[in-house]
Amino acid sequence: MQIIDGKAIALEIKMELAQEVKQLLEHGQAVPHLAAVIVGSDGASLTYMESIKRNCKEVGYIASVYQFPANVQEAELLAALDFLNQDDEIDGYIIQLPLPKHISLEKVVEHVDYNKDMDCFHPFNTGKLMLGQDAFFPATPYGTIELIKRAGIEIAGKHCVMVGRSNIVGKPLAMLLARNHPDANATVTVCHSKTANLQEICRQADILLVAIGKPEMITADYVKQGATVIDIGIHRIEDPDSEKGYRICGDVKYDEVAKKCAAITPVPGGVGPMTMSCLLLNVMKACKSTRN
Repeated sequence: MQIIDGKAIALEIKMELAQEVKQLLEHGQAVPHLAAVIVGSDGASLTYMESIKRNCKEVGYIASVYQFPANVQEAELLAALDFLNQDDEIDGYIIQLPLPKHISLEKVVEHVDYNKDMDCFHPFNTGKLMLGQDAFFPATPYGTIELIKRAGIEIAGKHCVMVGRSNIVGKPLAMLLARNHPDANATVTVCHSKTANLQEICRQADILLVAIGKPEMITADYVKQGATVIDIGIHRIEDPDSEKGYRICGDVKYDEVAKKCAAITPVPGGVGPMTMSCLLLNVMKACKSTRN
């Protein structure tokens, strides 16, 4: 049974990016610049911002964080996006979600210059993704595809069952798996919490991908012998037996499911580290596109 090491693969990508940055500098070119927009002071979001800055520094990127108070007016936030859109030194940016209720997510997303849309939230990039055209890919689905590919697992011709249909993970990942591309060409079934006979459908999967948002929901009964299982969920749940009082788990009951798998991702250390590395890949792509 293969445990797919997302940390090692993410590090491999970052080393490749650091080499590309070195080559840019040797040719007298500016390094990639990623900006991040955050509204409010949510602890998890601030931690993610620090992670962005740290990872950018590791590969030689410039990182800028634009933080606004939770009561910022929508017009002020949109004006900040105008600034980012027009700043030639910034190759791309992300917007940390969720936004406060008084700000329209739809307006914000449509205000983003799709050439700098590192989240792939803009309808233009989402449309290109659905049409199978070259585009920026959402970081977590992108990371999942890269993880499977670099782990040496064939996708073409396989039956992939995607459990979860969110706009951020499930839907775009299903489209990436099904596209006509050497790294894809799967037959994809999309399931969700209202799917009838969910266990039966999951047991048909050669590759089972889970982003349902429910801790350890997928047990061995959902998995056929020899399948590959990709767990995209992450949760912190109470555990009085743990020194910290909690433990980290995914959407898959790992110890039980792993016994049936040909390959499986752990949580943490599977898909999670890939999200950041593939965000950095998007930034490099944006950087190169503005200089060609």
